[in-house]
Amino acid sequence: MLISRYIVLIFFLFCSNNSFSSEKIVFIDINYIFANSIAGKDLNNEIKLKNEKLNYEIDEFKKNIENQKKKLLSQKNVISVEEYNNKILIIEENIKEMNITVNKNKTELDKFKLKVEKIFSQKLNSLIEIYSVDNSIDIILRKSNLLMAKKNLDITNDILSLFNKNFEKIDIK
Repeated sequence: MLISRYIVLIFFLFCSNNSFSSEKIVFIDINYIFANSIAGKDLNNEIKLKNEKLNYEIDEFKKNIENQKKKLLSQKNVISVEEYNNKILIIEENIKEMNITVNKNKTELDKFKLKVEKIFSQKLNSLIEIYSVDNSIDIILRKSNLLMAKKNLDITNDILSLFNKNFEKIDIK
């Protein structure tokens, strides 16, 4: 009889804990908002243009070096060995300088991307915080960290709409 009371008590405590937990939990797809918001598209376009510019500069430099090498090879029998070697050294020095420039530009592009992500995240987080207070949300999870969830718990489109209303353009300085 004593054992049955303990079982009933444990069962009651277990059931009462579940009945009092009414936390509102939702999830959001931040990558979707970055890719599809007006400001996010603008920032993605800026990143894309900077990347294309860098790739264009690299391609133009490669073409230029190839042309210099072909020209030098065509002159190999006409110029002295010393002059030929000097021109090879000049080409090699140009390649080294360009590699330094390319690495510097890639580093600047990476820093720009990080800055964009940081500023975008700050703006988004401030909006999400207000949204969570206004809608009595206790926990917001990233969609990328979920295995499975009900679709009605997804607040991505709500946040996307709010983000577009509040941030049509984000200046990165």
